[in-house]
Amino acid sequence: MPPVHSSPHFQMDNPAILNLLRHTTTTGEKRSKSSGGGLLRIFKLFPMLTSGCKMVALLGRPRKPLLKDNATTGTIFGFRKGRVSLAIQEDPHCLPIFVIELPMLTSTLQKEMASDIVRIALESETKTHKKKVLEEFVWAVYCNGRKVGYSIRRKQMSDDELHVMQLLRGVSMGAGVLPSPNEKETASDGELTYMRARFERVVGSKDSEALYMLNPDGAAGPELSIFFVRAH
Repeated sequence: MPPVHSSPHFQMDNPAILNLLRHTTTTGEKRSKSSGGGLLRIFKLFPMLTSGCKMVALLGRPRKPLLKDNATTGTIFGFRKGRVSLAIQEDPHCLPIFVIELPMLTSTLQKEMASDIVRIALESETKTHKKKVLEEFVWAVYCNGRKVGYSIRRKQMSDDELHVMQLLRGVSMGAGVLPSPNEKETASDGELTYMRARFERVVGSKDSEALYMLNPDGAAGPELSIFFVRAH
């Protein structure tokens, strides 16, 4: 395992992050300043949803193509009382290219979303450059600039993660509550919630990538951004 540092904050003035943030500014200027709702707002409503509210706001089959065909699919999911996971797919019909359980509770992430802008940064301190940045395993995780802990990328998905991917197979975007694979887990950890969206994937360099959430209504700039950075 690579050495780690103890900084509780992620420096957004990191050159790799600045290059990626410039993309956010440029694309954001082309969009409306009004937030117009979006999947992030729906995800914030999960604490108020009941077990009878399944597959909320499913937008998986729009009549018109709203997004680029090459957009990346990102899914944030987890039991309400458990940790939240992130899965990235190049195609919603295929297995994820990146799966990680983040060191934060689903309820904590929902609180962060109260700010309407969420930036999640994953920083690898591995010095080798033989791998693509998304192929790294050990990550320090930051949410809105604050360090929340460390995570290790999955080599193989868990049964619960496979269950979610199978249920959402072919769904391009949506948010809601999924049936749990185990009734006991539902009783102890709360309902299994998810948010799936399309993301614009931007490669800043061989050591940095970013995902910017694309809102289905075309309003506002990215509400959710995910950065992957390899430290030098």
